[in-house]
Amino acid sequence: MTPTTPARRILVAALAAGALLGTAVVPAVAAPSAHHSVRYGEGARLDYQKAVAVRVLKGVFEQGDTGVVDRFVRPDYIQHNPLAPDGAETLKNLGVGLHQQFPDAAYDVKRVISEGDLVLVHSNVVLTPGSRGSAVFDIFRFQDGKIAEHWDTAQNVPETTANGNDMFSTVSRPQTAAPGPRWLTAYNKKLVTKAFDQLIVQKDVSALDTYWGPEYHQHNPNIADGVAGAKAGLGGYFEAFPQLSVSPKRIIAEGDLVAVHSHYVNAPGERGQAVVDLFRVRNGKIVEHWDVLQDVPATSANDNTMF
Repeated sequence: MTPTTPARRILVAALAAGALLGTAVVPAVAAPSAHHSVRYGEGARLDYQKAVAVRVLKGVFEQGDTGVVDRFVRPDYIQHNPLAPDGAETLKNLGVGLHQQFPDAAYDVKRVISEGDLVLVHSNVVLTPGSRGSAVFDIFRFQDGKIAEHWDTAQNVPETTANGNDMFSTVSRPQTAAPGPRWLTAYNKKLVTKAFDQLIVQKDVSALDTYWGPEYHQHNPNIADGVAGAKAGLGGYFEAFPQLSVSPKRIIAEGDLVAVHSHYVNAPGERGQAVVDLFRVRNGKIVEHWDVLQDVPATSANDNTMF
């Protein structure tokens, strides 16, 4: 058997990712050095994880395909969606039942990012054609190349928004849903982590002057566009809930996109909300924001909490 070279391993992973997404991939892997083999190999692994996440979501929820679960999901799959028990078999049953009830359901994936063993997928899920559907963030943790764990948040898409933007589009330049270069990931993740802590955890609206850019576009349907809209909206929110507690649980970044998965509790004793905030960074400033908020229910079909 011919030994598998680093370049060939990268090629195989990239082609596998492309096949899963149904797109052609032409990887640049010609004679990489040892240093570049590691870097490009990591990139191929992240692309593979993203492709698998999309393939499973669309296979299960659009086609009721149990085969994708057998191929890409661990049997001991850990579930944090409060409506579903643990296990791959539950996921297969969910897909079959959903497809029978909603044969025209569409899992319209808008953007996907991956870092480490985590993948975040931002989608518009429409069960019935013609309806606005839900804005959904799915987070998957991979283990040994398969999906091992899942968190999500979902929110109904409203008819109108306070900012004139929908919950999915990209308004800031360049108008692409694809994440920027991966060499920006560490810097942008550090910036958003600081900004989120000061603005949301510490409730200090002056963070908007430090970390946010003048071209700031808002996709939360209840907050006006721009930095001024964020100041007014968040300022009013902090005044209404002075005991607000926000606990970030995980941060996932790729290129110019950084997502923060958090537990928001407006007042002590409340169950609070599971929230995913997604930020876009350009030239060292936050220029765009999407989010999804879901109330934490009183009961759950699993014992894992939403976090």
